[in-house]
Parts: sequence; structure tokens; C-alpha cells
Amino acid sequence: MSPIILLSFLIGYFVVLIGVSYFTSRGSSDNSSFFIANRNSKWYFVAFGMIGTALSGVTFISVPGAVVNSSFGYFQFVLGNTVGFILIAFILLPLYYRMNLISIYTYLEQRFGYWSYKTGAMIFLVSRTIGSAFRLYLVAIVLQRFIFDAWGVPFFATVSICLILIWLYTHKGGLKTIVITDTLQTAFIVGSVILSIVFIANSLDLNLVQTFEAVKDSSYSQIFFWEDFMGNKSHFLKHFLGGIFVTIAMTGLDQDLMQKNLSCKNIGEAQKNMLSFTAVFVSINIFFLSMGALLYMYAEANGIDVASLATPDHLFPEIALNHMALLPAVIFMLGLTAATFATTDSALTALTTSFCVDFLNFTKKENQEDVKLVRTRHLVHVGFSVVMLLVILVFRIINDDSVVNAIFKAAGYTYGPLLGLFAFGMANKRAVSDKLVPYICVISPVLTYLLDVNSVSWTGYAMGFELIIVNAAITFFLLLLTSRPGSGAELEALAEAEKVKQPTY
Repeated sequence: MSPIILLSFLIGYFVVLIGVSYFTSRGSSDNSSFFIANRNSKWYFVAFGMIGTALSGVTFISVPGAVVNSSFGYFQFVLGNTVGFILIAFILLPLYYRMNLISIYTYLEQRFGYWSYKTGAMIFLVSRTIGSAFRLYLVAIVLQRFIFDAWGVPFFATVSICLILIWLYTHKGGLKTIVITDTLQTAFIVGSVILSIVFIANSLDLNLVQTFEAVKDSSYSQIFFWEDFMGNKSHFLKHFLGGIFVTIAMTGLDQDLMQKNLSCKNIGEAQKNMLSFTAVFVSINIFFLSMGALLYMYAEANGIDVASLATPDHLFPEIALNHMALLPAVIFMLGLTAATFATTDSALTALTTSFCVDFLNFTKKENQEDVKLVRTRHLVHVGFSVVMLLVILVFRIINDDSVVNAIFKAAGYTYGPLLGLFAFGMANKRAVSDKLVPYICVISPVLTYLLDVNSVSWTGYAMGFELIIVNAAITFFLLLLTSRPGSGAELEALAEAEKVKQPTY
């Protein structure tokens, strides 16, 4: 496909997003609209838009590509995600609304103290920066290969262009803009994956029923893996339990996705949002896995050498852009671009919010809408764009794995201590040694890494997505060892945090 056509499409796509940004931020670009959209978001917009944020380009490319190695085993992880989303809706969201939070990490300050609060917020900043950089890296290598290499544009410039475009449509409206643009981008993602399946099925001369049967009867359709619990990373329990706790950590304890929920009018609407989002999330992942099976069947039928690809992540773009007609190629680029930028724009907004609230103390200022604070927010937004650029360049040097595995592996190390902190805070009334918490949250991932790299040789056990559970458990145990019974003031603060209002529907 011509690089000029792809570039023209990309420019047109961002013109639309910048236009949306202009109308949503017009007359309201203050900190309240940027951080929480004035708590006036419609739950159905938030629910639908969150699909794009949660899926990203990783789901769009890596999940179909990974089918060759793990069949539909990833769906075991999705089933765990479903349980995790339900727990978030009925345990974490009521707590956040009761405490009227903007940054969810202020819970840690009320429960444990200053250093615990700053540690939790810093874990998020590091985790989300790495995760979002991984996701943007994925689309950047596709853009580089199929568009910018034709003109000799360096990878550094490709990523910079992406981040500048994102900044242009998010820097004023923030979350108020993101809620609308993510809704639009999710529509593009869902439409793209469905149409891609239709195009591939047609090229294989399959109708709807035949497509279903072909996928079901293929060698890629195995969902459940029960054999060899010790040595098999794809065992059902490892994927399912990992899915639950990765979801709680990467969604329920993540400022990015929770910020959207907290922009709803009340807890009832936020819970409707989460449950609706869960239903669509499960359905769309079935489509992605089915598309993966069809892609490999297409490759086999058309003599495409899958083994020659640098990584399974390249399969979908290779087929869509080099072996199919113009319309399927444009549809693919539409879905990939929407999936990736829906995640990255949201992440930059959440990172800016967390830093401004958790480290610059915006919410404690007398005049939160001071012009100087708005200007500072803009600088922070630019700063995180630069940091993400640097992380992507480092990842390009060291990456040697499918991005989907890299993201969840990184999440296991970075989000594990955060999960342990929140779990300890909600599970008992003991007080922690606040100044020790930062050290505990560094020691835990180190111990988890040592267990991960040596578990097979020591015990014959291969660790998979459940790595995050091990990390959180170590954090919990170390907090318990260094804790003490809570004092009167601490218990009062805990009681206040635990007073949860009933949902208002």
C-alpha cells in the first residue's frame, strides 16, 4: 500500500480528533475539566470509550498474533479480567466515591501516611509510563515500516510526531475531551475488527457460518489448558487468577481508567459503566482471537512465510498492508491507530493529573484555577510526553518479545506493590511503618524477580501472569511484618474511609 495514502489517512484522522478537541474544550480548559471532566460525564460514553483505552494496539496486533503459540488460551486471562472488573465495580469504586477522590492514591495518605501515598502515586507514574510506552511503540514500528521508512524518517521522529499530535488534541480539554475522542476511537476499533474479519473470511471464500466452523475446528481454537500445572505457563488457574489480579491492579488501582469512572455523576452511574464495559470487553476479545485464527489460516492458504516475521506482532499488519486490497488496509490502519492513540492520550492525561495532584498538590491550593497552575499543568503534560518518548526509544533497543507478553510481565513487577498496599489497607486495621513503605515496594519486585528467574530450577514451577500475585503477596507480608496495631487517630481515619454510601441509580 502506498505510504502517501497511509500518511494522508493519518493526517485526516488527527484533523478529526483535533476538531473534536476544539469543540469539547471551547470555553472550558480549566483544571477541573482536565482532571475529572467537571464530574459530568455520561456513563454510557465513559463505558464505550473505556473499551478503546483498555484494548490498545496491543490487543489489536499482539492478541491475534499470539494465537499461533497459545491458541485461544488468552481467553482464560479474559475470564479472569471479567471477575476483576466486577470486584472493582462493587468494592473499589464505592470507596473512591465515598472519599470524593480525584487521585485514587490519596486513599493511601489517609490510610497509611505521606510516604505510602507518594510511593503509590510514583508506582503508578512509572507503571503507566512504561505500559503506555510499550503500547505506542507497537503502533510506531508499524507506522515506521509502512509509512516513514519510505522517506528515510528516523524512528525518533516518527514517535515524536505521534506524541505531538496527541498533545495537540489533549492539552486543553484533558479528560473532558478524552471521554468524547475515546468514544469515537472505540467505534473505529470495533468496526475495524469486525470488518477485518469479514474481509479475511471473504478472501477465504467463507460465509458467516463457515467462518465460525472454520475457527472452531482449527488447531488454534483450544481455550482451556489444564495439563502440567507446574511447568505450563498457560495453565487455566495461572491465567485466570492472573487475569483477576492484573485487572484489579491495572484498572482498579490505575489512575488512568479510574479517572474516567470518577468523572461520572455518582457511584451508580460509575457501576453501570463498569458492568457495561465488561460485557463489551469480553465480546470484543472473542473477535480478536477469532481474527488471529483466520489470519494464520489466510497465511497458510496464501503461502505467507509466518516464520520469516520478526515477531507474531507483525502478522496482522503484514497481511493487511501487503496482501490485501486498499479498503481492508485502510480499515486496519484505522483500527490500529484508534486503538493505540485511545490508550496513549488517556495515559498522558492521567499521568498529568496524578503528578499535579499527588506531587504538586493542586487540590490543596487556595485557587485551583490560577493561571499559573494551568500553565504548570501544560508543562507537566509536555514533560510526560518527552519521558514517554525516551522510554519508547529504550524499549526499541532491548525488546525481543511479543509486546503483549512484555506489558503484562512489566505490570507484574510494577503494579504488584501497589496491589499489595491497597490489599493490606483494606484487609485489616493495622498501621504500617510509613517511612519503610518505599523500601518495601522496591524490595518486593526484586524478590519476585529472583523467584521468577529461579522458580523452574528450584521447584519446577514456571511462573506466568500470576507473577503479580506473588509480588503483591510479598509486599503484603513485608507490610505485615513491619506493622503495628493502629492508634486512635489512625483507626478514626480508617473508619471514615470505610463508610461507603449505597449506590444511587
